[in-house]
Amino acid sequence: MSYLIFVTLLWAFSFSLIGQFLAGQVDPWFSVWFRVLLALLVMLPWLNLRHLNPALTAKLLAIGACQLGAMYGFYYHAFEFLSVAEVLLFTVLTPVYVTLWYDWLCGRFSPWYLLTAVLAVAGAVVIKYTGVEGDFLTGFLIVQGANLCFAIGQASYKWLMEREPQDLPQHQVFALFYLGAFMVATPALLLFGNAEKLPETQVQWGVLIWLGAVASGAGYFLWNKGATRVDAGALAAMNNLLVPAGLLVNLLIWEQNPDWPRLLAGGAVILFSLWFNEAWVKPRVEARTTGT
Repeated sequence: MSYLIFVTLLWAFSFSLIGQFLAGQVDPWFSVWFRVLLALLVMLPWLNLRHLNPALTAKLLAIGACQLGAMYGFYYHAFEFLSVAEVLLFTVLTPVYVTLWYDWLCGRFSPWYLLTAVLAVAGAVVIKYTGVEGDFLTGFLIVQGANLCFAIGQASYKWLMEREPQDLPQHQVFALFYLGAFMVATPALLLFGNAEKLPETQVQWGVLIWLGAVASGAGYFLWNKGATRVDAGALAAMNNLLVPAGLLVNLLIWEQNPDWPRLLAGGAVILFSLWFNEAWVKPRVEARTTGT
């Protein structure tokens, strides 16, 4: 859980940085490509081919292509239609997708984990503090595409690593995850990129370097590794802890009149969903699994 909490704090700044310094100013496909390239370069020195086989290689490439490459394609374009707060709000369905996809991979349906996810969704919905207007439907659908890709990727990675040898050093194979994303981002940039909207300021380059090397390069490895150490319900709930964390950063730095009661109430519900999962759901699922 410590990995997921750390990355949540790290990613809390990403939404606002993209919304304030990149959205509408820098070509989204270039942002995606450059961020994925830096993340790949961060993890590439640790790649150890001795731990790889064709099946594992193909699966890691596919997971990276989905969770990072395709997800970023949706995610960055969402900021062209929505504010930072609205993008955050529309991520509330991610934990449901995580739970349902992981259960499908495992050939089961766990209603208790789904209940944890629903509680987390309820907490994020409480946080909605402004009316949604304009191109909200287009933005909503784009964000759901990002949510699905992110959920499918992390749940698939968790499922895959649970079936690999326990002593597999994940950091020595994770570069393939970024390579898969790079294989999506590169042709997308060549086909759809706009060469007239490249970064022009040191701030824009600095934001991209931070997002690529740190938020992506370190963040996705730590998040996916953390996903392998918690159950599906806790993973689903942690996905929505990003909402109050991201909103808090956005409100404190760029907004003047945040709706603190809603933010605090929604955050409390999400934290309750985490406690509910650890104290009530997880013991019951484990008892049912072991037949006790």
